[in-house]
Amino acid sequence: MKLRIGYLAFGLVAWLASCLASAPDESLRVRTLTGVYTGVVNDEYSNVREFRAIPYAQPPTGPRRWLPPQALSPSGQHHYSYRFPSVCPQYAKKNASLWNSNITDFSPHTYGQSLLAGTMMQSSDEDCLFLAIWTPRNVSAEAKLPVAIFVPGGSFVNGGVAINYQMPASFVSSHNDVIVVSLGYRLNIFGFPKAAGLEDQNLGILDQRAAVEWLHSNINAFGGDKERMVLWGHSAGAVAVDIYNYAYYDNPLIKGLFLMSGTAAVPSPGEDPKFTNFTFVAKSVGCDFPDDPPAELDCMRRVPAGLITNFLGDYAANGTRPRLNFQCVRDDKVYYGNYTTRAAQGLMAKIPAIVSTTANEQSSLVEYPLKNLTEGPWQAGVEKDTLATFVCPAVNTTAWRSRQGLNTYRYQFAGNISSLAPLWWMGEHRPETDILISR
Repeated sequence: MKLRIGYLAFGLVAWLASCLASAPDESLRVRTLTGVYTGVVNDEYSNVREFRAIPYAQPPTGPRRWLPPQALSPSGQHHYSYRFPSVCPQYAKKNASLWNSNITDFSPHTYGQSLLAGTMMQSSDEDCLFLAIWTPRNVSAEAKLPVAIFVPGGSFVNGGVAINYQMPASFVSSHNDVIVVSLGYRLNIFGFPKAAGLEDQNLGILDQRAAVEWLHSNINAFGGDKERMVLWGHSAGAVAVDIYNYAYYDNPLIKGLFLMSGTAAVPSPGEDPKFTNFTFVAKSVGCDFPDDPPAELDCMRRVPAGLITNFLGDYAANGTRPRLNFQCVRDDKVYYGNYTTRAAQGLMAKIPAIVSTTANEQSSLVEYPLKNLTEGPWQAGVEKDTLATFVCPAVNTTAWRSRQGLNTYRYQFAGNISSLAPLWWMGEHRPETDILISR
């Protein structure tokens, strides 16, 4: 009998020890206004904790498709934030480019699917309004660390949180005194629909505002300081950040801007005042209501996201004309028609900014495949487009801000890092480019 009791006691102790060993570390659990989230320790950097998927708005699905982001209700529900969120609906192009053939780590995780699949990315989904947070491992809720909020790029048609080259764990690890956030926002026709039946067209920008508002209310629980948040965007993300700067100039909720390869001064992608693009897509997927915008919109909300995404991707891949464009819409409410005038009137947030460009920037965006990958593209055309798309907008933005007495810092990245740009001419810093930029 004593022997059996001994075995029983030993078993209970072993069971208790295993429970304690598997119990989640309380330092990885954070309570927010909209839920309790348990994160993970980064696999490579043990001094970094990650909260990989935190929703900042309700899923923009069903009747909420093409509506402004809807706030989450207060909640005490617990979630394990172990997996990165789906990226918003996007297409894996069947046509080769430098991005899907040579520098693939700038593309979202596809979990084995080819980046040349010619179909909707299997890692994308309409339920995509999430953000990820990286913090030092043992930061306290009272630490009040500065917060960098990253807005990914991708021409407003691609991108998201789960991208290898945009993971900030090594940065957070080496500094150990900063928090980095990355957010997803609606893209393409789902984010910028240009639909006659809608009051709000720039939903992707509204998503970013909703994410900033959520962070302003909750980042302190992660050890961040809501009074020291900087909004940082890359490429189209930088354009979006500068649009945000003008749209919410009187209540930005942020204390600085980092515009990396893009500003609101970038030439407009083209207008569609009669909403022909959306109606063309609607008719093509079985929603033919050309003179009834509410009926057209109601019908389109019932079409599967994959069907819409694949139609748009195939249409573009086949080079069909006219081209369809679903990017920022000039509504003079979120995205304005004349930033020169708004800047002159001082209608921008009174906060400092960093504005950056990259030498030879257009080289990665040229038509592909090239006739000769060794020699690279036509350099005169690369320089012309680099000036028009990147350098001149950065110069204009800097000048506008300077006239308003706002602290503005400029730099140009001119490195040639073979692991990031494997073809030598992608990062080449040519003397003639120096001369053009200096003017």
